[in-house]
Amino acid sequence: MKKSKQVTANDVAKLAGVSSSTVSRVISDNPKISKATKTKVLKCMDELGYYPNANARSLAIKKTGTIGIIIPTTSEDYFSNPFFSESIRGIIKGASNSGYDLLVSTNTEKGEELKIIEKFIKGSKVDGVILMTSRVDDECIEYLKSIDFPFSLIGSTYNRDERINQVDNDNFLAAYELTKHIIDIGRKQVAMIVGDTDLIVSKKRIEGYKKALTESNMDFDEKLLFSGSFDEKTGYEYARQISEIKPLPDGLIVADDLVAFGAIKAFENLGINIPEDIAVASFNNSVLAKHSNIPLTSVDINAIELGRQAMNLLVEAIEDEVRGKKISIPYTIYERESTKGK
Repeated sequence: MKKSKQVTANDVAKLAGVSSSTVSRVISDNPKISKATKTKVLKCMDELGYYPNANARSLAIKKTGTIGIIIPTTSEDYFSNPFFSESIRGIIKGASNSGYDLLVSTNTEKGEELKIIEKFIKGSKVDGVILMTSRVDDECIEYLKSIDFPFSLIGSTYNRDERINQVDNDNFLAAYELTKHIIDIGRKQVAMIVGDTDLIVSKKRIEGYKKALTESNMDFDEKLLFSGSFDEKTGYEYARQISEIKPLPDGLIVADDLVAFGAIKAFENLGINIPEDIAVASFNNSVLAKHSNIPLTSVDINAIELGRQAMNLLVEAIEDEVRGKKISIPYTIYERESTKGK
């Protein structure tokens, strides 16, 4: 029995009067193809009964249709933090709109991010990568730049780089305004708990905190600056240390709501009242910040929009070779009971 000839993309191209590369672009839904051409090609595909499978599509356009999300440090630490779950929600929204699937790194060892990226790229698993943090002299960023592989960054580089697509808030200004708020309600000694000081976000927020102190004729005291992980345990331990400072600081800026909850729990256990004894303000404006026993003043950095825009930027990097684009996402400070004036 004679086998029927398998229909190919070339057959579609011939019937439609276009090149085979145009057919491939229609299959990949390339925005550069006109609506009229796309309609004509799709009609010819339907007429010939041509239905490319996923592997054929991938080979035709040399793409996987998948992007990689690099979760920093250990997944246990970061998946418990509302910022990462919210920003990933935003990435999912952007990916859904642009037709990409997601591959989340399963890294569980600190400092292994670069190995994960190399594995993704060398194994042809992804078309691009989203980095969810940035550090000083970041080896992941340097590697991706060196091979000109499409990526976007949730965060900023310390100095402007024309080759990096990045989405961030103005963390310097947000920390400055939050510190000024604490000072404006009458607090005279303001401590700060930040994340890892190698992170650019930490450096920017420390700079904003220092500027607010200087403008208010308050000295920066190294002993009032604490750095650690973005978890509740860190906040609890540092709050205990702060409680031993004499006189007790009457204001506290915290880098993350989860850390702030740990600090508040320690203060409560020690009989230190909020906000009477110490006013506490934080970042991320998570659901818990609004509905905790002492509603927490917090900066809403709009994590969902950070993720969505990072995904959109990555699509531009993959499909249009965009490099060096920077998007700033507005933030909002929500003042609540934890920073009421004395």
